[in-house]
Amino acid sequence: MRIPKRVAVIGAGSMGSQAMWRLAVRGAEVIGYDRYAPGHDRGAAGGESRIYRAAHLGEPAYIPLLRLADRMWEQLQAETGRALRRRSGSLVMGEASSPSMSLLLSTSTAQGLDHEVLEREELGRRYPQHRLPDGHIAVLDRLGAVIRPEASIQAAAGRAEQLGARLHRYTTVREVVPLSGGGVRIVTDQGTDHVDAAVVTVGPWINTLLPDLPQAVDVRRVICSWHLPTRHDWFAGGAPPFVRVAPHDCFGIPSPDGISVKLGLSFKYHAPVPEPERLDRTVRPEELGTFREFIDELMPDLNPDPIRMSAYMEGYTQSGNPLVGHLPGEDDIIVMAGFSGSGFKISPAMGEIAADLALDGSTRHPVAFLAPAGVGAA
Repeated sequence: MRIPKRVAVIGAGSMGSQAMWRLAVRGAEVIGYDRYAPGHDRGAAGGESRIYRAAHLGEPAYIPLLRLADRMWEQLQAETGRALRRRSGSLVMGEASSPSMSLLLSTSTAQGLDHEVLEREELGRRYPQHRLPDGHIAVLDRLGAVIRPEASIQAAAGRAEQLGARLHRYTTVREVVPLSGGGVRIVTDQGTDHVDAAVVTVGPWINTLLPDLPQAVDVRRVICSWHLPTRHDWFAGGAPPFVRVAPHDCFGIPSPDGISVKLGLSFKYHAPVPEPERLDRTVRPEELGTFREFIDELMPDLNPDPIRMSAYMEGYTQSGNPLVGHLPGEDDIIVMAGFSGSGFKISPAMGEIAADLALDGSTRHPVAFLAPAGVGAA
């Protein structure tokens, strides 16, 4: 397989900005396109904070990818001089007997992850912000962290530009066309470019740009709300970010400035988005009922009346795993889509893998289970 040198990255968001950075580091001629600009709040990367967790709730095959991402986060911070991630630990809470918590514990133990199980009394002593129902436990992931998504995207894209990448801001790509002799034609409202390979990372717009993708991505409207503590010591003990699994299915991240707590819900609470360009960004009071219930039961020292509410979009696949790999039948088009609300923490790893696939045609990192055409597909 020939080695492409001129690579387009379509969508300079969570995954695309990282792909631009890693491609530029390796000397490729990188041309990026974004319908807005890096760090915008129109897709899934808004909201000022994301959780990095070394302990994963799902498929154990993610653990090597999380380890790679951990190293890449440190490298991006070192190269840019930006504080993009703060080690804080993270908490995962749920029914001790639930399949998700059982898998989390077994995987963490088997992989030697630095974690600790906290029973109800111990959690109350260390983290009195939280209430555990009967039969629930907490797992402290000591490598957990809080990530600044908008700053991270701008840092990765900016670093790529420092290394020679070109980024077309406010430029919508209309078509990605494979050419019979090899290479890809990129069609925008401003004209046409020809490249050796294309990495497509357009988030909620993936179904429109690549309608022949084997698995459609289910685009959902995600609501986040920010709440002030009613106790002045709510942030004592470091107040790590947290995830609650079934039956509650929510998450929370203390804001980097130590003022408020951002709350979000899981997939089952998200409404479908038929057209990404028509996302309803207005959050109505009646949509806050579940937030209020969770606060009352689990975090009673938060004010249930939010100081801010925002709506975003996320893309989910039927399997819950993202699509990472070559578009079936097309060696020169790489797809990264459907990260299901949990992909930001591994985005630097995905950037490295995108560079591998675009420049080498394959990667040594274990992503065969994420291939768009199925496990093991090229």
